[in-house]
This record gives sequence, structure tokens and C-alpha cells, in this order.
Amino acid sequence: MTSYLFEFIGTALLILLGNGIVANANLKNTFGNTAGWVGITIGWAMAVFVGVFVAADASGAHLNPAVTIALATAGKFAWSLAPGYIVAQILGAMTGTTLVWLSYKKQYETSEDQGAILSTFATTPAIKNTFWNFLSEFIATFAFILAIFYIAGGSLGEENIKLGSLDALPVALLVLAIGMSLGGTTGYAINPARDLGPRIMHTILPIANKGKSAWWYAWIPVVAPICGGILAAIVFMAIEV
Repeated sequence: MTSYLFEFIGTALLILLGNGIVANANLKNTFGNTAGWVGITIGWAMAVFVGVFVAADASGAHLNPAVTIALATAGKFAWSLAPGYIVAQILGAMTGTTLVWLSYKKQYETSEDQGAILSTFATTPAIKNTFWNFLSEFIATFAFILAIFYIAGGSLGEENIKLGSLDALPVALLVLAIGMSLGGTTGYAINPARDLGPRIMHTILPIANKGKSAWWYAWIPVVAPICGGILAAIVFMAIEV
């Protein structure tokens, strides 16, 4: 239960700070609404740092169903624990994004751009194209999780791969690199919980001036990262054998 609890806490902090920077940059009447893409990518990287650092010792700080599934695919995490981890991650994401809404409630009330409001919860593509949107998320997550395997140890020996607290900064820098390099097409969800949990809350919360939650797109930031993570695990195992 401690592992599940810290997956919940770590993911909640990740989303609170990650979607928090998006709200600060994209909503009206904030002090950070000129932060732009660079500010958002740096903010998300620091959010990853905090979430991983807090949860690492207790749960391994997956904070991402794609990471959990990739580690289980590689035989470095028990499949029996994966459902509990994924539920904790989604609930953490729902909680974190709700806290962002509460923190910026007055800014939400004065913002009228429905796309900007949705961006503080979930991702949408810059150009709508199912195949290319899927491919973008797939490639970004493949690169992310393949690198995670090496940051976390790079071994198929007896030791479990774990994102220890000393690895929080390299993971944060990895997310920063992906955001700056590959994030401009789809907003680099690279994490099913990060997108699905907040999208659910966008649907059910009484958010002022909100539009639709773009459920037509929601399957891509769920399925593509999982597929990219599984391929990263397969490639890692093939390389390390």
C-alpha cells in the first residue's frame, strides 16, 4: 500500500506543478502568461523532478502507466502490481489537476479561450491527423522510456530497475529535452495518466467557460505511449541480452 500511496502522491505533485505551469502561462490575468513554450517545458521538467524525487524511494516513481507497463514487459516489475500502480497514477493525476483548478479558479473565471482552458488539463494536437499524432506520441515515448531504462540502471541482472532519488534530475532533463525537441506536435503527453486523469476532470468539474474535452483525441495519448513503451522495453532487452 505504501508503494501505491506514493505513486498517487508523486503523480499528484507531477500534475499539480506540470499543469500548474500551463495554467500560469495560458490563462488570463496571471503573472506568468508570457512564459510561452520554453517556460512550459522547463516547468514540466521541474514537475517531473519533484514527483520522482518524492516517490522514488517508496514506489520507484513510475508516475506513468507506460513506464509501469514497459518495466513489467522487461521483467523488471511484477505484473501483479501493475493494475494498482496504474489506478494510483490516474487518481493522482485527477487530484493534481483538480488542485490546479482550485489554485487558478479566478483566472479560469476570466479566461474565455476554450482551447487554452483545455490545455491546462489535457493535450490536443497542433495539427489534427490521427496517424501522425499517434506516431509523434509513440516516438517521443519510445525515446523517453528507452532512456529511462539506462538512467535507471541499464541492466537485466537481478537488481530491479528503480528510479532512485539521485536519478530525479536526469529524468527531469530527459523530459525537458523531449518537450523542447518533440513536444510541439501533440504537447508530449508521453503518459496515459497525465492525459486521461485531467481530461476526466475537465469533463466533470464546473469549470467556467470550458468547452468540450476533445474525447475524440483521448485514446492517442493513452495507447501510443503504451505502445512506445513496450517497444522500448523490447529493444532494451534485445540490446542487453
